[in-house]
Amino acid sequence: MAFRLRWPFRHRREAEAPPLRGRPPIRREKAYAAESGYVYQYTYEGYRAASRSGLSGRDFVFRCTSDRSAHFWLTVFAPDASFEEWEREEGRDLNDVERYAVVKMHLFETFDESEHLRSDEVHEVRPGDVRAHVETLDL
Repeated sequence: MAFRLRWPFRHRREAEAPPLRGRPPIRREKAYAAESGYVYQYTYEGYRAASRSGLSGRDFVFRCTSDRSAHFWLTVFAPDASFEEWEREEGRDLNDVERYAVVKMHLFETFDESEHLRSDEVHEVRPGDVRAHVETLDL
């Protein structure tokens, strides 16, 4: 007869993340040929309110693959403070569609710069990224 010692904290579940919002009714898989040499396929899964390192913002979640067999989740954290700095300097607010465009450009930049992406990584949009992506998008 085997005896198992069960610690009360061993099976503690981590706090579940809030559900994703803004998910398109029909999701489309899109492709991006990255400078890293990989061709990534990705699907936008939605966003949720998030707080990281004392910053509040949104997590944008994408389902990605580079080989069509192994999928992983990639999260882009967009802190409100990163956008607010640009908005303060430029004297206008970015709407939700423009913010999503900046996040998507950051996703592409992540694909370009990384050869081995993992699902447990969170990629943060910094104030300098907002400025660069807005200029690229000509917003």
